Amino acid sequence: MNTSAAPIVCIGGLNIDRKLKLLAHALGGSSNPCESHETPGGVVRNVAENLARLGLPVALVAAVGDDAGGRMLLEQAATVGIDTRAVIRLRRHASDSYTAVLAPDGSLQLGLAAMPLVESLNPWALEASKALRSGAALVVADGNLPTDAWPLLLAEARSSGIPLVGVAVSEAKMERLPERLDGLHLLVMNAGELATIAPDPVEAFDRLHARGVGCVLVSKGSEGLLLSTPGHAPRHWPAPQVDVVDVTGAGDALSAGVCASLLRAPDDFDAAARLGLALAALTLQTTDSVHAELTPDFLLNR
Repeated sequence: MNTSAAPIVCIGGLNIDRKLKLLAHALGGSSNPCESHETPGGVVRNVAENLARLGLPVALVAAVGDDAGGRMLLEQAATVGIDTRAVIRLRRHASDSYTAVLAPDGSLQLGLAAMPLVESLNPWALEASKALRSGAALVVADGNLPTDAWPLLLAEARSSGIPLVGVAVSEAKMERLPERLDGLHLLVMNAGELATIAPDPVEAFDRLHARGVGCVLVSKGSEGLLLSTPGHAPRHWPAPQVDVVDVTGAGDALSAGVCASLLRAPDDFDAAARLGLALAALTLQTTDSVHAELTPDFLLNR
């Protein structure tokens, strides 16, 4: 496996994931029995942990509070091999959190994001990690970032030539992306997020390419992936069929697999799609946001 010694720099959400899985269909206005599970989370943090467990060098740019949750997040990241020296520690703040209410079949019924600290990752705060990004092999940024962070990252990508991958996080936060996206090598999103651009997928792809996005990869869940590059009809990959335990983190695993593949071949989106699907399928089969048994062996012979 030929990978760069330069780090993949991941910028965005770092939070506590709380998962509440209903034991029966929810009854509105009533107490509902559930199972509770808490893990480190955040879209780009999950991407970073997947990459670190695959044996790739990863550095995280994010923000945490000085509470017990923040200390846990930093300790766990260090344990799995993520470089956290660029994480901002904010005094007298509680760390960000995301609560997922899951239906009995593991599908997401309601997501609740309390994430004010990620808003601190503005251009002024990102200046401290500029040297880290300039030496990166790949930069990954998630859609939790504030709107004013994107022009900085896009300009750096255009001037440095270092591939920038954007990972959407929700339909509501799609509006944070600026109109011009020149410099964005790849945008990873789901079908709902794509629909915020235009109801028709082909029209949405065309609009994103016209805004400057190099490649768009869309997850359609159990229906697989759509890949769009400028001037070509979208391509489809079917998803592996697995028994779903929990969908949380599967999209982040998809993004991590794609990034791991692009580290080896920045323009081979076909290989990136295949590796992303394989890692997402593995993650669907665990209650953890990142599969605890993931190792560098996953990348061998792929």
